[in-house]
Order: sequence, then structure tokens, then C-alpha cells
Amino acid sequence: MKILLKCVVPAAMALSVPAVVAAHHSFAVFFDETNEVSIEGEVVSFRFTNPHATIALDVTGEDGSVTRWRAETNAPVILQRRGWSRRSLQPGQRVRLDGWLSRDGKPYIRLRRAFDADGAQIGQSFGMGDN
Repeated sequence: MKILLKCVVPAAMALSVPAVVAAHHSFAVFFDETNEVSIEGEVVSFRFTNPHATIALDVTGEDGSVTRWRAETNAPVILQRRGWSRRSLQPGQRVRLDGWLSRDGKPYIRLRRAFDADGAQIGQSFGMGDN
């Protein structure tokens, strides 16, 4: 019984780790790679934190209603390698965000690229497999 606990339990735990890691980083589970969207609005917040930085954006529709969108990006260390900093986006700033729409239909995207009000790209673009 002791051998079973010492061998089988740790082995089972080790085998379950890749599934947990894959679930956390699986683009395809949360986002639809066939459904790219562009949204324009005003930055509400930019959280430059682990495990993924996020952008909250207020987008005004044609009818005047405002929808709060959220965009998920990469970890800050990856963002920095791609030319981003915690000051890349500021509340009140007008931006356009391009990305892949969430599968659940919520106003939530995985960021592909971002542009300031003058059309200049902020940092480098992201891909579907970026973590």
C-alpha cells in the first residue's frame, strides 16, 4: 500500500499537470480564430499584470449605448519584449483593438493588435499561439 501511495499518486499528479497548463493557455477553448473583430473606444483601464494583461474599453454603439469590452493580452514580460509598457495605454485614450472574439458571445477578445487615435500601431502584433 505504501508503494502504491509513493508511486501511483505522484505519477497521477504529474500526468494531470499538462492538462491544467494546456487548459489555462488554450486559445481555441476561449476564442474563435475564424471570427476577427475590430473595436474602437475609450480605454477605461489597462492592467499590466500576470498571468495576462487586460484592457477594458468603452465602445459606443450606433444607437449611443455604451458597451464595456475586455481584451486579454499576454503576460507583461512578453508585452515588454513586443514594445509595450505599463504606460502604453492610459484611461481616456481613444484606441482601436483588433482581435479574436470570445466563443461565448461576450464582449471579450484576445488582442491581435492595437492602434492609437492617429492609427499608429502600439507595440507588435500578437498571434493565436502567443502565451
